[in-house]
Amino acid sequence: MEMKYVCNECGKKYDLKSLPFRCTCGGLLNLEDFEFQFSNKDILKDEWSLFRYIKALPLENNCNLWKDISMGEGLTPMVPLNNDNPNLLVKLDYLMPTMSFKDRGAVILIAKAKELGVKKVIQDSSGNAGTSIAAYAHRAGMACDIYVPQHTSEKKIKQISAHGAVVHVVKGSREDTARAALAAVERGDGFYASHVYNPFFYQGTKTYAYEIYEQLKGEVPEVLIIPVGNGTLVLGAYYGFKELFNLGLISKIPKIIAVQSQNCAPIYKSFIEGKDYVQETVNTGTLAEGIAIADPKRGKQILSAVRDTQGEIITAPEDDIPKARQYLAERGFYIEPTTAATFAGYFKYVKENNYHPEGKVIIPLCGSGLKTD
Repeated sequence: MEMKYVCNECGKKYDLKSLPFRCTCGGLLNLEDFEFQFSNKDILKDEWSLFRYIKALPLENNCNLWKDISMGEGLTPMVPLNNDNPNLLVKLDYLMPTMSFKDRGAVILIAKAKELGVKKVIQDSSGNAGTSIAAYAHRAGMACDIYVPQHTSEKKIKQISAHGAVVHVVKGSREDTARAALAAVERGDGFYASHVYNPFFYQGTKTYAYEIYEQLKGEVPEVLIIPVGNGTLVLGAYYGFKELFNLGLISKIPKIIAVQSQNCAPIYKSFIEGKDYVQETVNTGTLAEGIAIADPKRGKQILSAVRDTQGEIITAPEDDIPKARQYLAERGFYIEPTTAATFAGYFKYVKENNYHPEGKVIIPLCGSGLKTD
């Protein structure tokens, strides 16, 4: 399977084996469209991981390195939040091996890095992505450095360390942390296994859409409610459903409603102002650390994806995040604040717009509450 990176800004293409992490013009890299055939008969029914969709994944056909890396990630349950509303479904992505949905992207990115002969990876993260990369890198026999901001949950830092990574705690903001990791990459310290910069991560998160398609037996949900900071799941879900649509397996792409924290909402600001780019803002402090991204590098792509689905970007009131977290806990779901923010934003949206969807609404439970307090 011959693939290339292509710059999102100037269109310049790069060979994967050259291991670039961004274009010489400064633009981020996408994965050039690659041809594949996929239908229901191509789902590997006996493979109990997201690799059951391997025919749709950008891995070499004759390479089985992923079999030693996978921990059975994916195939998460999807159940009604309340029995009296069977159309409001939650997908339990916190039941992944490292307790967050980031395992979807990490396993594909690390499997591809292994194919390319990478020996050491570097990642910056507010916690969950770093944990996932650390776990899969260790299984792949790679050295791993993870950079985290100083406000990261101590439990997440301990988990990253337990997976064998060297943790660098950076004073300052999430953006300061990203700059520190980039400086290490530019020094040649390792391969940038970034869930923001590297497009193979989105090839993993797109399996969120493939699972929904399989679990609903081809029925398309009316709307997906997804938290958005760097856009890891928003873009993955969009790419996945777009592929299913282009393959003729579904008749439409579900509407995406993306949720930002009220206290850190640069993408929301651009959306309501009708802009096609995102300017850096100030994070004034939010419990939803997983989406507290003041300078989302793929903001332009996120805006385009949401608009292409006739979707919206909304915000979650900070004071409602603990209430939403307790609401979920009382229904058996112990989640971290970022997922609670998703529900807080959606509940506000329903109330203010008197929203009564006719079809299915799906909300991911992205991370376990055990990873925070």
